[in-house]
Formats: sequence, structure tokens, C-alpha cells
Amino acid sequence: MIGRSTFLLAGILALTTAAHAQTAASKIASERALFAKIVEIPTVEGQPAEFKKLTTLLAAEFRKAGITNVIIKDHDNTQTMIVRWPAAKPSGKKPILLMAHMDVVAAKASDWKYPPFKFREEGGYYLGRGSNDNKAALTGIVLALQYLRAEKFEPTRDIIVLFTGDEETIGNGARRAATEWRDLIDAEYALNGDAGGGSVFPDGRVEGFGIQIAEKTYADFRLTAVNRGGHSSVPRPDNAIYALANALTAVERHRFPAMINDATRASFEMLAKGDSGQFGELLRRYLADPQDRETADLLEAMDPGSTRTRCVATMLSGGHAPNALPQKAEANVNCRIFPGVKTEDVRQQLQALSGPDVTVSAAEGSQTPETAPSPMRDDIVQAYRAAVATRFPNAPVLPFQSAGATDGAFLRAAGIPVYGFGGLWSIVGQKEGAHGLDERVWAEGFHGQVPIWMEMLRRVAGN
Repeated sequence: MIGRSTFLLAGILALTTAAHAQTAASKIASERALFAKIVEIPTVEGQPAEFKKLTTLLAAEFRKAGITNVIIKDHDNTQTMIVRWPAAKPSGKKPILLMAHMDVVAAKASDWKYPPFKFREEGGYYLGRGSNDNKAALTGIVLALQYLRAEKFEPTRDIIVLFTGDEETIGNGARRAATEWRDLIDAEYALNGDAGGGSVFPDGRVEGFGIQIAEKTYADFRLTAVNRGGHSSVPRPDNAIYALANALTAVERHRFPAMINDATRASFEMLAKGDSGQFGELLRRYLADPQDRETADLLEAMDPGSTRTRCVATMLSGGHAPNALPQKAEANVNCRIFPGVKTEDVRQQLQALSGPDVTVSAAEGSQTPETAPSPMRDDIVQAYRAAVATRFPNAPVLPFQSAGATDGAFLRAAGIPVYGFGGLWSIVGQKEGAHGLDERVWAEGFHGQVPIWMEMLRRVAGN
């Protein structure tokens, strides 16, 4: 016989479960709504009013949580936001800096299936320009700090937030933060939400989470061919477009020397342990002999940007009339330069490849600083592993070097170690389109990042 108390307990459990589900659903809806607002503000280059809309929204969100030390810097036709949550129980340790960027790559609406700045949901993804790069992580940082405040978390060191507005362009937000605004952002180290994160197989098995400890140097070079021109009815061998085309073909075919450093070695070693297939075999061969060019090329084909400096043509222009010989032809070549390689050395190599009829010059203001990897810290890796374990127990955490460049380079150059940290995860084999069409982020990963950020901060900024 089932007693009355059993029925009562069952009823209480049912109500509690229903209330919890309702609370969780409400929380997800609230997070989604904030993310939608942030994505739908088109913070692209040359739109200062849109950046003001976003910083106004973000400042209100921080103040709603009781974080009132908010500074907005107007500069270079954009804005940078610096926020400080002072330590409640100061331990004497230097602050921790959290980083993300507010700006996004411009989107040509006619190329998109739907308006790029209209937030939408489809097939388990949230879509919109900037949803993946970098507004998901930015929103995750804001939400994590709000929830930590709500649960009365008392940090033992200051937590500083740096949100920049020109990471995708000139990088002056981070450059100035690392120099003239250094007193506002100085920290023991930074956790950069624009790098790091995880990947999960479609069946739910976790592949791993990466912590970025190094990044390549970004640099643009202009290849320019000039000519006296003339009438197209009298062609000559000295043609600016042909000269430029030959130079670009030489750049396309060139392979810079294979290289390895502490960041890529550590990443390759951990990946090789868990891969018994062709990729794992290539990794083991490369680790045994990093100068093996053939293995480096095969590995590069499977994991682009991992073994060397890479340069690629990205923009092209030439000629001035359809019935005239071209007087000028110009191309932009974008390079991602392996740490330890000088930008000037790359320019000289491009010049040698291009020949005497093409001039190679560095695009002014395009270069990020040349930096060495941040030192591996066991305390940070262990904190990251524990934070990820709140969702994915025993998930591998891999140090890595990113092929792309971030604001972190400016801080590394100024002596602040930077660690790419992300709670976001993607689905293995599924493209998310950062900088491309129909950019998207896995919705479960977006919401799941928040407790990972929270646990990370409890461990590095708590007792």
C-alpha cells in the first residue's frame, strides 16, 4: 500500500521538476534574447553610431548586475569598453583580464540567403553576422559575470573586461589598451574569448577543447606592377597585369620552410596520442623530424596553417580602360607568419618571388606584433579542464597555436600573457562560417559556454 506521504513526496518532486524546467527554459530564452539584440547591431567598420548602441546596451547589462565601473573610449571611428569588477576579498593578486571584440566583418546582404544582421534560429544553430566571431563569446562573458554577481560570488582579485571595436581591422583598441590605457587593463594574464573552445562529435562524444597559447603574426603586403601603358592594339611583352599574374603564381606555388615551436609541438603530441589513423601517423612522423618537408606538406593539407608561414592573394585590381594597356596592376597578399619569423624577412621573400617588375611593400598599419608563445601554466590548464568537466568530464584540453590573429598579440607584446579560452563548442565536420556566408553558432554550445566561463572564474578569481 502506498501511503499518503509517498503521494505527497511524489507531488512535490513533480512540481520541483516542472519548476526547474520552467526556470531553465526561461533562462535560455533570456540568454537568447540578449544574444539576438547584440547580433542585430551591425558593428562594422565605419559605423560609430552602431558601436555606441552596443556599448550602451552592454553598459546597461553590466550595471544591471551591479558592475558600475564602466569606461567607454571613443577612438578611430569606433569605441572600446573597459569594465572592472573590484575584488570583494582582495588577495593581493593582480587582476585577470577577459577579452572579446564587438566589431564584425562586413557582410554583403545580396550574397546571403537571409539578411545578415537579422538574428534567426535554424537546425540547432543561431545565425547572423558576428554570431560566431565574436559576439557569442562576448555575450557569454557578460552572462557569466551577471550570474556570478547574482549568486553572490566574491572575487579575490579584480576582474577586468576589455571589449574592443576594431579587432577585425586596424586593432587600435587593443594596441592602445596595451600602451596608453595600460593602467586600466593591467593584469597577471588575459583570457581571450576570441580563441579557444571545443568540438564535439554529432553523437555527443567530445573531441577536445583548445587553449590558445600562441598565434601567427598578421601582415598584408601590396604587390604592385607599374607600366607606361599604351594602345591595346599594339601589345608589348612588358604588361603590368602579366607581371603581377606571374608574381602571384610564384607566391601560390611557394612553400615557406616547415617550423615547430612549443605550442604546436604540445598540440601535435596530444593529438597524436588519440589518433590511430592517417592524421595521427603524419603527426608522429612530423614530430620525429620537423624538417621533413614532404610530411609537413601532407600535414598542412589536412591542418592548414599548422606547420609554416602561409601567404595568400586576397584582393586584385588592374588596368584603367578596356582598350588600353594597363598602367598599373595591384594585389593584396595576406600572410599569417609563424612566430619567430620576421615580417620583413617575409616581405623580402615575396619580393624575390615576384621579380624585378613587381614591387612588394608592407601595407601600413596592417601588421600585428611579432610575439612568442605565452608560457604554459599548469594552474590555468587545470582550471580550464575543471571548468569544461562541468559539462564534459575527462575532456582533453589541448594547447595550440592559432593560424589567425587576435587582439591578444598586442597584449603579449606588452608583457601580458594571453590564453585563448572558450566555453563554446562546435560540431565536428559542421562549418560555422566565421567571416563567411550564413555565419552561425551551435545553440547548445552558446548556452553551454556560460557555466564553463563561470566555473573558470570561480577557480582563477575565487578563494
